[in-house]
Amino acid sequence: MKIVEIYTSPLCGFCHSAKRLLNEKGISFSEIDVLADASRKPEMIQRANGRRTVPQIFVGDTHVGGCDDLYALERSGKLDDLLAA
Repeated sequence: MKIVEIYTSPLCGFCHSAKRLLNEKGISFSEIDVLADASRKPEMIQRANGRRTVPQIFVGDTHVGGCDDLYALERSGKLDDLLAA
């Protein structure tokens, strides 16, 4: 199982929704709160190819994108494949 990292903010409803999906699937993840540790936001922006919004989700070295992207992968059945690859 690949490492899942998610850049979040506690005020972000999309972040909570993305984490809920991961938790429901039993997927452990590392959460990086860019509001609590602002020094991590430039890192997120660089890794996410300039995207500045949270959440930004990574599975291993693959940038999934945001919450909508995560749910789209789940609906298409590709999230499990990405995690297992």
